[in-house]
Amino acid sequence: MLPIIVEAATNFCLHQIRLPYDLTTAPPKKRTLFAYIDIETSNGDAHRAYIGCDEMLIQTITEIFLGEDESDEQTLIDMLLETTNMIVGSAKVLAGELYETTITITTPFVLTHEEIAHLQLDKSQCIGIDGGAMTIALQRL
Repeated sequence: MLPIIVEAATNFCLHQIRLPYDLTTAPPKKRTLFAYIDIETSNGDAHRAYIGCDEMLIQTITEIFLGEDESDEQTLIDMLLETTNMIVGSAKVLAGELYETTITITTPFVLTHEEIAHLQLDKSQCIGIDGGAMTIALQRL
């Protein structure tokens, strides 16, 4: 499932925000906002998909979509939730088209700073995007 979400994230970079990206292994050491969506596959497997963006990247995405140079915290959170929804929603379509797997997704939720500090992830992939960083992670439920 993680490769499908990573592919959806790279498609987001290419087609939605139109910025170059590099796959990296190290998560950013900067403050990162995280959101998640729960996923269930047709065979009953359940996962939580996390999308994390550092402030620089989520501000860049907000500027692209909303035209805001400097956004407040709530606007950045709202954009992270929408970004998470777009990426995981795209992964849902890719899973159906490429792997003939049906998945259902829930509404995205943002994690608190305390929840982020205690986050235990099973698998993750980082993407460097125009000086910012995105973390895509998966946790089995």
